[in-house]
Amino acid sequence: MGIINKTLCDFSNQKVSRRKFMQAGSALGIASAAPGLLVGSAAQAAMPVKGGHLSVAMPHGSSSDSTDPIQLISGHSIMMFYSIHNTLTEVTPDGQLVPLLAESYEPGADPTEWIFKLRSGVTFHNGKSVTSDDVITSIGRHIGEDSASSMKAFIENVDSITKDGDLVVKFKLKEGNVDFPVILSDSVLSILPSKDGAIEAFDVGCGVYRLVEFQPGQYSKYERYADHYKTDRGFLDTAELLTIADATARQNALITGEVDVVGDVDRATAERLGATADIDILNVQSPKHYTFPMRVDLPPFDNNHVRMALKLSIDREAVLETILSGYGSLGNDQPISPNNRYFNHELEQRVYDPEKAKWHLKQAGLDSLEVELSAADNLYKGATDTAVLYSEHAKASGINIIPNQVPDDGYWKDVWLQHPWCASYWSGRPTEDWMFTQAYSGSSNWNETYWKNERFDELLVAAKSELDENKRRQMYWEMQALVRDDGGAVIASFANHVSGVSSRAGIPEVVAGNWNYDGYKLIERWWNKS
Repeated sequence: MGIINKTLCDFSNQKVSRRKFMQAGSALGIASAAPGLLVGSAAQAAMPVKGGHLSVAMPHGSSSDSTDPIQLISGHSIMMFYSIHNTLTEVTPDGQLVPLLAESYEPGADPTEWIFKLRSGVTFHNGKSVTSDDVITSIGRHIGEDSASSMKAFIENVDSITKDGDLVVKFKLKEGNVDFPVILSDSVLSILPSKDGAIEAFDVGCGVYRLVEFQPGQYSKYERYADHYKTDRGFLDTAELLTIADATARQNALITGEVDVVGDVDRATAERLGATADIDILNVQSPKHYTFPMRVDLPPFDNNHVRMALKLSIDREAVLETILSGYGSLGNDQPISPNNRYFNHELEQRVYDPEKAKWHLKQAGLDSLEVELSAADNLYKGATDTAVLYSEHAKASGINIIPNQVPDDGYWKDVWLQHPWCASYWSGRPTEDWMFTQAYSGSSNWNETYWKNERFDELLVAAKSELDENKRRQMYWEMQALVRDDGGAVIASFANHVSGVSSRAGIPEVVAGNWNYDGYKLIERWWNKS
């Protein structure tokens, strides 16, 4: 049928008063989540229809997937958590932060205290009422030195969580954080049923859908929870989410009608797929970026001259055109996209420069370099191809990159954070603080480069509570420069979310770009038109 384009709004020049900043909290920092309106014949989205079934296929999913949010390792789990659970807040498709399970939230005297009032009458799928005790237990389990949570770096800032009755929860932070409410929208911080201070069940939530069946690495099935408190979502009677690692197999499943939506479409064949009867290509600009994280705690990546040589040895323009077929934009070795509020537009775009790369090698005492780069075929479409292309580019710098193709299954457990150098990707995060804290702070469990920079961590803490807009911007600008010029990530490109959609699927007028699959909330936001 055709291609449906969605473009992110640019919030980088917005101004806001101190008063409004405090009232809205972190909502005002969210730019990367805000797409534009639908373009083309599909712009006039039909009214949602209740009933029916949708089947969604994605490449993500692992046999190690779990119903415990702390054990999150794949995109399949993220969509599952968002479908069956609720968080205190959520990011809307147009990029606003709003209360969800909470009825309201507000800061106390300053951003070190946040007060959340819960909705009354909300129940879990087992009939139990949602209370402040469930919030305290669900969030509190992410705190502690032994916590394996991907949100540990955020929640360790919580000094105490107390309740004022069954429906009011108070968070006291060690350091002020104006972005704290947006952190609580993450699927890992889903609110679970508890009993006597322990989680009662991981597969029971208070979300729009209940989990019917789950086979890790294969599929999950859902049915609507009739007693959910929200009426503006949950149109489907049932839904299923399939893990189909191979891009060709996913697209064939769409063509034959086995599934209604497929994610991570092969960009090289996207236009051809979109020309198929009853199939559209949904092209959503996003903060998603592909990275090659170097472990800076291991040689030779502990030498920044080596890191700089590798950053200068990839032809970003070629990657954008060859791997992404133009469905994206250039990366600059830092994770903040041009549509983020505090994007540093003054940073010079890094370009392919083999001669300068040779100079950096020489400063490291090297005439040449040989390194291994691990990647898996279905990590994302083009992951291993990018590693091979990178290897070709680097030869001109005197660098021999040896692509190491590893198995798809178990990649996030056995390769990522383990191998000295590997392929990775991030879907981006709603705010600069979230992205930097989760992926680059010295204390994060998901710091994939093992990079620790004292100045960066100082700025990260200071920016959380800074209310002066210009000062906060300068802090985030400096952090971007530090990651770009000292960090261990090679970030060559930002990638649009490209999906194949059957004419049976009802698409909202606005589709979120903060994460793929409509912010991983496709199951509760889309509908079946037939």
